[in-house]
Amino acid sequence: MKKLKGAMTALITPFKNGRIDEAKYAELIKRQIENMIDVVVPVGTTGESATLTHEEHKRCIEIAVEVCKNSDTKVMAGAGSNSTAEAIDLALFAQKAGADAILSVSPYYNKPSQEGLYRHYKAIAESVDIPVLLYNVPGRTGVDISPSTVFRLFDDVENIYGIKEATGSIERCVELLAKRPDLYLISGDDAINYPIVANGGMGCISVTANLLPNKISMLIHAGLAGQFDTAKMINDELFDINRALFIESNPIPIKAAMYVAGLLDTLEYRLPLVEPSAENMKKIEEAVKKYEVVR
Repeated sequence: MKKLKGAMTALITPFKNGRIDEAKYAELIKRQIENMIDVVVPVGTTGESATLTHEEHKRCIEIAVEVCKNSDTKVMAGAGSNSTAEAIDLALFAQKAGADAILSVSPYYNKPSQEGLYRHYKAIAESVDIPVLLYNVPGRTGVDISPSTVFRLFDDVENIYGIKEATGSIERCVELLAKRPDLYLISGDDAINYPIVANGGMGCISVTANLLPNKISMLIHAGLAGQFDTAKMINDELFDINRALFIESNPIPIKAAMYVAGLLDTLEYRLPLVEPSAENMKKIEEAVKKYEVVR
């Protein structure tokens, strides 16, 4: 089982006239490959998966696989839902399409118990042969995958190999790796990519990498090579943009930043998401000016 790690990008989904801009999507993925990103992650929460149809969701996975096919960049497909049956359907599709792994966000809104989470993830993972990365982001889903549930799943299910941790808690990351050193812990919060890797994390799934893939790639590769001074220097350099990209709900600011930088031709979201406020747009513009965005 190939356990995916390293610099990973939570891809945005570009729209044009209300539809997925497939040509732009492919172009953005090629840019990730050119900037040494190890893994692209289509249709995670940054990809506005909550408002895509199932057909659109699956098409995004297909495009990512097609573009990455002859490169060293792997594809970790978003395959999460608050319906276990729907999550299994997406996971099976991702495997058949050629994805290298899946990322499965915890069920949102219905707030299952820890036993419910265990059975949910066990069912998804056992439906496929490819690796499964858990995704814990309680601030968005309303449910926290407890460390004891993570340990249970990691111990009991062969292809559940790690977790994307987006609680923002370094203490949680320390606990997970202290109790299960072989767990692949992936940062889900760009502001703390460096401290998580320095603590034994195996990479990040980054929002900022949509805009600055070269910087995130350098940061993570330096950290995994034990070059912690370099990794910290880059993490510190990215502080202002990391903060600006979360002044409103993700992916509102990152899409705005990419539009400002000329990486997107149109600035479109799916309702209920809308463009940032005028005040926050100015803050995003000022932050983007501080960085050299490689085309």
